[in-house]
Amino acid sequence: MPVPPVVDLPVEMAVPLESQLPIGSSQLSTSINLDGGVESFDPVARATDLVSTLPRQWCGTYRSLPDGADQTVLLTLADVRSYGQMVALRGEIAVGSVKSPVQGNLNAKSDQLDLIPLAEPLGEGLEPGDAFLGLQGFGVAGLQAARLTNPGGRLNLSSSCGSEALPIRGLW
Repeated sequence: MPVPPVVDLPVEMAVPLESQLPIGSSQLSTSINLDGGVESFDPVARATDLVSTLPRQWCGTYRSLPDGADQTVLLTLADVRSYGQMVALRGEIAVGSVKSPVQGNLNAKSDQLDLIPLAEPLGEGLEPGDAFLGLQGFGVAGLQAARLTNPGGRLNLSSSCGSEALPIRGLW
């Protein structure tokens, strides 16, 4: 392999260290103004609060994207514990007529939720390895399917199970 020819390049004149000004005490005492305030949100305290205030029963619907059929969903949380800013969830989820143990986590700072059904027969549109991922807590979660050929689905949950007010009927 041939060696490339050596080319002399002009060298820039270096600035001597003596010519740089030392930092004066006036520059060290300059105050720094920060835009915004100090974050006062405590995710660890919120996680501890969620352990006692989080509803233990959630209901709603699951819509599978391949067939578009709605199935009723009932999520019952049996064990809720906080670990730092994370809330660990254990319970049972019933999608249609199929029940499965479920475990998951809720991030108290970002409201990110993940729920993983643990049973083998999970019902139509759900397979082992699927997980529900939500960015708005329990409100809306998408199904992250284990297989690329499954487009997933959408889980909508609400904590108001069966507590809807009856319509008021007129007497005349």
